[in-house]
Parts: sequence; C-alpha cells; structure tokens
Amino acid sequence: MNSPLLDLSIIIPAFNEERRLPKAIERIGSYLSAQPLQAEILVVDDGSSDATPKLIESYRGKYPGLRLITNGRNHGKGFSVRHGMLEARGEIALFTDADLSTPIEEADKLLAALRENGFDAAIGSRALDRSLIEVHQSAFREWAGTLFNQLVRQIAGIEFSDTQCGFKAFRRERTRIIFEQQRIERFGFDPEILFLAKRHGLRVAEIPVRWSHDSGTKVNVVEDGIRMFLELLVIRWNSLRGFYPLAAGSK
Repeated sequence: MNSPLLDLSIIIPAFNEERRLPKAIERIGSYLSAQPLQAEILVVDDGSSDATPKLIESYRGKYPGLRLITNGRNHGKGFSVRHGMLEARGEIALFTDADLSTPIEEADKLLAALRENGFDAAIGSRALDRSLIEVHQSAFREWAGTLFNQLVRQIAGIEFSDTQCGFKAFRRERTRIIFEQQRIERFGFDPEILFLAKRHGLRVAEIPVRWSHDSGTKVNVVEDGIRMFLELLVIRWNSLRGFYPLAAGSK
C-alpha cells in the first residue's frame, strides 16, 4: 500500500549536526504546528560520526512526522538532498540547511510562488534584496559568491542572481526528473538542478529571503570553490554526453 500523500516535506541534509539540529527541529516543528498542513521533516544523515542519528530518533516521539534517512556513508550535500527528495511524500518538497540561515518562516514566500503563481520550483535568493541579509559573510566570501554566480551564468547558462542559497522548494512529482538525473553529489549540485529545471522547461521563481551567515558553515570558500567550478564543467560535459535526456513526449 502506498503511503498517503502529504502537503509538505521539509528536507534537512545533515553531517555531524548534533549541535545545530535541536534548534532547527524545534523551530520547524513550531512552524508546522501553526500551519494547516500535513507535513513531514526528513533529516538525511550523511554518514555522521557524532550523535546525529540518535538525536533524531530521540525527537520522533515529540514530532511524529520526523523521519531519519541514512546515506550509509558520507557522500555530500547534493547526494543527501537528492536522497531526501526521492524519499519525500509531500506534494511540495523543500530543502533547508541545518543552521536555518534562512528562517523557516520564509517558506511561506516559496510556497505561495508554487501554489498561487503556478511555478514548478521556487528558490531563495540573497542577491535580489540584500537589505534582507541580517548577518553578512566576510567581504572575501561575498566576492567569491559573486564570481561563482558569474561563472554559473557563463558556463551553465543559468540566469539567476543566487544559485547557492540552501533554501529551495519544488512541486515534487513535477520536478522529480531533476533529482533522478542529478549527478553532482557535493556543494556544486545547486547549479545542476537549476540547469536541469531549465532543460526540462520547468518554471522557477527566484524569491528574496531573509538570511544570516552562520560562522559554522562547512563550505571552504577556496577548496570547495575550486571543486564547484570544476563541477560546472562536469554539468556541461554531462549534457554533451546525453546524461540529461528529456522525458518521453518532451520537445
């Protein structure tokens, strides 16, 4: 028997997040309790060596909609998001970072774009309205982010102001093909899923959201930045090799 369809799935990729997850789960739980929604929270454990899995299990009594999904070993954020998206049961699936650098209440903006304006996906953006940034990154990190966005535009042909904000929502069934075809497993997965959305003719809204930099971020601006640049080239190469076929009946 198939599991009942829910209104919303919230996916949190997690690697050694025992310190930040309690606050995130409490805030998301409070947010959902105030919504007329049937929802679930999926924490995707990416091979954590700390108490992340035990922590999630300890919260299940308080939040029956909380589920733990395990990758078995560490693969990367992109792998975790894909795993969560393909396991989700909500009509809409939204992924967010464990630090809630974008407050979960900003989900209202993304959900409205999908439900009221007919978009297939909605992505949070820090660049469209920088007055909403409550805690800025260092000048170097902001410069690196701007440079990466320019490379995304030139190499992947994606015309968004901010592809890397970790706050994105999707009509799950309509966009499932994106995550089935996604191949990038680490931080460079965001441009890939947006590239795939464009390739499959899906409508994506970019929405300005509140955001605060968390000093505990796990993105190394130099090492991960180089890897993400190389992954942009991989996206183009994958496309040329036919790894992103259109669905049957698509033009």
